[in-house]
Amino acid sequence: MTTSMDTGSVTWRLTPDLLGILDNTGVFRYTNPAWQKTLGWLPEEIENRSFFEFIHPDDISAAQEAFADIQTGKPILKFENRYHHKEGGYRWLSWNCVPDEKLFFCSARDVTDEKEDQAALKTRDAEAKFREQFIAVLGHDLRNPITAIGAALRLIGREPQTDKARGYMETTQHSLDRMSNLVDDVMDFARARLGGGLEIAADDNVLVQPALEQVVEEVRLGNPSIAIIEDFRFNDFFRCDPDRIAQLLSNLLSNAITHGNNDKPVDVSTYEDNGNFVLSVANVGEPIPQAAMEMLFQPFTRSDVRESQHGLGLGLFIAHEIARGHRGSLTVSSDLEGTEFNFVMPLTPADGHETDI
Repeated sequence: MTTSMDTGSVTWRLTPDLLGILDNTGVFRYTNPAWQKTLGWLPEEIENRSFFEFIHPDDISAAQEAFADIQTGKPILKFENRYHHKEGGYRWLSWNCVPDEKLFFCSARDVTDEKEDQAALKTRDAEAKFREQFIAVLGHDLRNPITAIGAALRLIGREPQTDKARGYMETTQHSLDRMSNLVDDVMDFARARLGGGLEIAADDNVLVQPALEQVVEEVRLGNPSIAIIEDFRFNDFFRCDPDRIAQLLSNLLSNAITHGNNDKPVDVSTYEDNGNFVLSVANVGEPIPQAAMEMLFQPFTRSDVRESQHGLGLGLFIAHEIARGHRGSLTVSSDLEGTEFNFVMPLTPADGHETDI
């Protein structure tokens, strides 16, 4: 088989693989048209030049070792390095090269996309590991000391205390509760944004009204100066996660109390509308600015928050994710008359069966 026959063959001209013939000094003697398609180089720009001129600087050392091996008669198989593209940057090539007397016959395949896919997979694996570690720290390493402090406060509370000490303990307990709520919010955020979605544990035939009534009572006790008027007209069984819907209501109520006019009541209502369960929370106050409306359900977003409010800006984001998890929606309208949030979810899907969350 002669060199002239190789370079004139149909395979030589049409194969997508890069073919080349090197002499024993590493200089290209012949190359096929695939070089131009893959790397942009014309034959006359490659031939009579050493292959080392095209290699990424970080890959030269390994290429020198491989070239030394092939000069001893050892073939090179699936050897990868980066070659410079004429228009800039580098492409990953996988080489096979065999010696034949004083010449070396080489073929290379562009594996850049495969290398990038492998790198992306490693990145995703690393991100998944980070997510697991992050959620584990929140769920275990932070919760444990909070639980321990709470237990210690309960034990101390059984002992005789001065009025001043009891006041300190109540303040500490409130701070501890707030810490626990912040951990809950960050864990929900981590699951929603880093873990592939908020966890929704839906049950069939749930009566959600008792859970909503409990939330209203808890918020009312924590804010005795603010009137909360409830109008629960929906009291049927349906498929949902009652704890999550209660959490959604709690977040909406907290938002209404934080941003509303505390001299006016907050209205909470439930009802059925065209086969949908609707939960509404409305308050009177300054309208939400348009710029804030556009980012209202984004995490870590707080608009005109009072100095006494120490949240992370995750409440509405989590409420929105809970709505999505129930195949529903959370919308808001706001004007001079007040602000109203509406959570709407279908009681049955389009095929008439119970919603499968």
